[in-house]
Amino acid sequence: MSRPAERFVTAADYLALERQVETRNEYLNGCIYAMGGASCSHNRVTFNLARRLGNQLDRSPCEAFVNDMRVKVSPTGLYTYPDVVVACGEPHFEDQHVDTLLNPTVIIEVLSDSTAAYDRGDKFAHYRALESLSDYLLVAQDKPRIEHYRRQVDGQQWLYSAADGLETRIEIPTIACTLHLAEVYDRVTFPDPGELPRPS
Repeated sequence: MSRPAERFVTAADYLALERQVETRNEYLNGCIYAMGGASCSHNRVTFNLARRLGNQLDRSPCEAFVNDMRVKVSPTGLYTYPDVVVACGEPHFEDQHVDTLLNPTVIIEVLSDSTAAYDRGDKFAHYRALESLSDYLLVAQDKPRIEHYRRQVDGQQWLYSAADGLETRIEIPTIACTLHLAEVYDRVTFPDPGELPRPS
C-alpha cells in the first residue's frame, strides 16, 4: 500500500469515488491507498494465468476474474483488487453494482518489488479471514516460481508448497486446475541474473 489520503473516508464514499475513476485504489479503516501500475511482465503473467485458468474452468461451477474485480474482506474491512480471483458456486456481491466480490475461493497475486512484502504479510493476513478462501498463490515475475498456500481441513492451518522452474507445475485440487509454469510465463523475459539487485 502507498501513503493514504489524510482525511477519513467512509466505505460508501470510497465505493462511490472508485466507480467514477479509472485508477484503482485499496481501502482500509477510512483510508484510500493508491495502487501502482503494472509492468509488462506483470501483465503477461496475469493474462497467462487468467487464460489458462479460464480454459480449465470452462463448464465448471467456478469462474475466474482478472484485475478489475474488487474483493471485500468483510471481517477486516479491506477492499482490494487481486490480480486473479476465482469464485466457485454462486458469487456473492456487496450490492446491486455487482463489482465487489465477497466470497472468493482462490486468490492469486503477481509479486513485484514494491508489493511482495505486503502480499506475503499483512495482505495475506486479511485474506486468511475470508472463510470462502481455500487457496492463495504468489507468482513471481522475475523468475519462474509460484508459491501456493492451501487451507487445511481445520480452517486455520495453511499448507505451503512451491514450484520452481519452467518444467514444474502447481496443482489446485479445489478447482481441479493445474498451472504449468511454462505456460504461466509464456513470452515473459526474465532479467539477467547479473542485473538483479544483491541483498544488502
